[in-house]
Amino acid sequence: MSQTASRSLEQPLVPAAEEVLNALPVPTVIVDGDGAPISCNPAAEMMLGRSQRSLASRGWDGLLPPDSPALSLIREAASAGTELGAYDLVMAFVDAAPISADILIAPVLEGSGPFIVTFQRRSVAGLLERKSDNRASARSATALAAMLAHEIKNPLSGIRGAAQLLRAPGDTEGRAELSDLIITEVERVRALIDRMERFTDPRPPTLEPVNIHSVLSHVRKLAEAEGIVIDQSYDPSLPPVPADQDALIQLFLNLVRNAHEAAGRNGQIEISTAYRHGLKIAVPSGRGRMAVPIEICVIDNGPGAPREIAAHMFDAFVSSKRGLGGLGLALAAKVASDHNGHVEYERDERAGRTILRVLLPMATV
Repeated sequence: MSQTASRSLEQPLVPAAEEVLNALPVPTVIVDGDGAPISCNPAAEMMLGRSQRSLASRGWDGLLPPDSPALSLIREAASAGTELGAYDLVMAFVDAAPISADILIAPVLEGSGPFIVTFQRRSVAGLLERKSDNRASARSATALAAMLAHEIKNPLSGIRGAAQLLRAPGDTEGRAELSDLIITEVERVRALIDRMERFTDPRPPTLEPVNIHSVLSHVRKLAEAEGIVIDQSYDPSLPPVPADQDALIQLFLNLVRNAHEAAGRNGQIEISTAYRHGLKIAVPSGRGRMAVPIEICVIDNGPGAPREIAAHMFDAFVSSKRGLGGLGLALAAKVASDHNGHVEYERDERAGRTILRVLLPMATV
């Protein structure tokens, strides 16, 4: 270990600075003038698979290979005493699968160490490139849903009429019950199709400022009524989002049910919210980008989707145990897109977690 790192470990971060570091949602590591790690936050511990104490005492040894581009970048910035950054950099680990991340290094104090290193996983940073695919999946699902609604609804009227004719005056009780059952089930299917048709309405939804935590609270109550237990980790300071509240409730309820099915009876489900500064996606017109800093994650500890499906999770009729009838995630993409937002799937094998992340803009006052 370098003398600089030894001195730094003898003088740990002041409590206030340590609290700020630990509160940061982005994986962050503090390094000395030689690029050796001094401290890190819980998000970095999770990403690197090493505790703060272990990282500070062992350094990068056994974690990053000697020829790691990330390690070279950190040492270069520390040696020059300046800011450096790399985007979409592949980080290889000694004993774990590689990841893609944006890495930013900057001195805590201008012109001198220590340095702060942030890692933004590319699954979030690459939103701009994937946004068009998200919208395409939503459009294909919408068109298909409209076609299915039209084709299924027509014969329902004939079935219902036939059931009513069965129940003529003087019919036996058995036939009456049978006709009632047919009518009830037809009405149930009709109601489902009506909701599908409302979903395929090409008109933009009416968006009003909504407290996202009110939406999630309602979703949690509905889920608990179905026996689904949900943990929560919320940022209470989030501003309102522009939303159709009913549509968002249905979106998150579907994601929670999906997580419950994937995790199983004894699985764990968590909903988290956070503010992610700097995240932007392309606007529908293709002109410019829109900030989407409001992040809502539905997390479960299930096995995740098969690799051959994961890359196409938002395509219509791509189904697995995580699927919502083959259309669910494609429809979720449509709802998110209607709200000028984005939804994406991420699998964290190191932590054994599956994440469905929804990003939304702030409401303008």
